[in-house]
Amino acid sequence: MYTELSLSAQTAYGELFDQVQSFEMQRYLNVAGGSFHKRTIKGSDYWYFGYRDIDGKGKMVYVGPDSDRVVGLIESFDANKGNKLSIPQSQAALALGCTPTTNKHFKIIKRLSDYGLFRAGGILIGTHAFLTYGNMLGVKWQSGNRTMDVDFAHAGKNISVALPANIRIDAHSAIESLEMGFLPINQLNGQVGAQYRNPKDEELRLDFLTSETRAGQPVLISSLNLKLQPLKFMEFSLSNTIQTCLISNLGACRVNVPAPERFCIHKLIVYAERPIEERTKSNKDLMQAASLCKYFLDMGQEHRVIAAYEEAANKGKGWKKRLEQGVLAMIEKEPDLAKLFVI
Repeated sequence: MYTELSLSAQTAYGELFDQVQSFEMQRYLNVAGGSFHKRTIKGSDYWYFGYRDIDGKGKMVYVGPDSDRVVGLIESFDANKGNKLSIPQSQAALALGCTPTTNKHFKIIKRLSDYGLFRAGGILIGTHAFLTYGNMLGVKWQSGNRTMDVDFAHAGKNISVALPANIRIDAHSAIESLEMGFLPINQLNGQVGAQYRNPKDEELRLDFLTSETRAGQPVLISSLNLKLQPLKFMEFSLSNTIQTCLISNLGACRVNVPAPERFCIHKLIVYAERPIEERTKSNKDLMQAASLCKYFLDMGQEHRVIAAYEEAANKGKGWKKRLEQGVLAMIEKEPDLAKLFVI
């Protein structure tokens, strides 16, 4: 399901990720009078940068989850001013074996990043998140790494899972500025939904998701100038997010993604939720979940998957039923993974 990257490739990714984080921190947080603050949200610690805008209002920008890497960048914030992001460094990491995203999809994700989507709590999900896990974990996935969609999520009005940020961005304008032919898809009631499509290119599809709401209708988030489509069980991937680096021949950018063990368990739930006509996507869900399970098992880190599994299974009968269906289907394909789960 995966092969290990060379030590050179792993080192190149680590250096590139540090460079991207340093560059983006200097680019967006170079504000006079600001300071860093650590907050605890649902048992996890996160760093933010607080400052006052020109209108005198306080702003909080998301920096990242508490980690040695983020703390190191914060400590060297002033010393690193003037650092530039190196495209050759990205190309070197790819030449050594790291996995790229397509240039077409990278342009989209990078533009939304430049407009502040990830600083405002946006999360990259789906196959593009899965791609970043491989580079982060030092492996190359053998399957499950192709997609036509670019999927994003945001906690929206769900305060319990949000990465709090009170900055405003214009995601719709970011999409329009790409000039790639994206059109928002209307719902049956004629209102604009939470999907963008290019009618002339099937590989250009954007989806914006959030956790389930009572109404089940797209939710307008004015601070993003964007509508989000509620999805069952989505909140599981919106808690305890991490940061990774997305790479292409055009460069690299930092993105927020679900923790890989939570991504894995969510994929098993989604597998059972998909209708029969989405069998191709369902098989990819299983392959991505199995690949991550196999990695954690091989590395002696199975406790991460087990903890995420138990948390999801304890959320209710509907959660447990779908999760067990996904696990059984995955074990049928990969029997060695049965030791991870108690059903």
